[in-house]
Amino acid sequence: MFSLQKALGKEDKFFDFLEASAQEGRSSVEALKKLIQSPETKSLDEVVLSRRRDKAINAQISDALCTTFVTALEREDIEALSNSLYKIPKTVEKIGERILLAPHFLKGVDLSRQVEMLEKATATVLTMLKELRKGAKVDNIKQHNDMLQLVEGGADKLVLDLMRGLYSSQIEGVRLVFLKDLFELLEKVTDRCRDAGNVMTQIVLKNS
Repeated sequence: MFSLQKALGKEDKFFDFLEASAQEGRSSVEALKKLIQSPETKSLDEVVLSRRRDKAINAQISDALCTTFVTALEREDIEALSNSLYKIPKTVEKIGERILLAPHFLKGVDLSRQVEMLEKATATVLTMLKELRKGAKVDNIKQHNDMLQLVEGGADKLVLDLMRGLYSSQIEGVRLVFLKDLFELLEKVTDRCRDAGNVMTQIVLKNS
């Protein structure tokens, strides 16, 4: 176990920012879930709001790094983790934009398995950050990161299965391209979560 803040307990603001960013990742997935369930609403407001809030958090982290001389985490680690976390709601917003281009193409398409994976991945990222703040054991962080790798691997397999189904179907060309793009973007969100998990794992290993 390591304690990042045993001598720097007052420098909690970066953990506040990073946890808030991870929470926006979760919130963006919940907003996307609502959009997928009711694409006819044609509203991307909740997804966009989550991404904008996260962008503001990312900017606050950059500003704080310029004015803070001593940080509990190394500066490059804070930047790497912040950037990884921001890419989660940013990618989710792209998915929402694609859906609103042609919501009728989603008719009859079940995305519940993908959404479930996104929920699990973003929840795991937030849990890892909370443990990082408290002073995580290497084994615990590795266990959570293994879960992220498992989810990401499952998402890879699922998208391949879906692609195989698309190419062997009679779906018209435009809709096929739409669904292919959508499936790949959904899988990319789990990639972003995996990247954030890898950064946190490296931070713990360096400080153990």
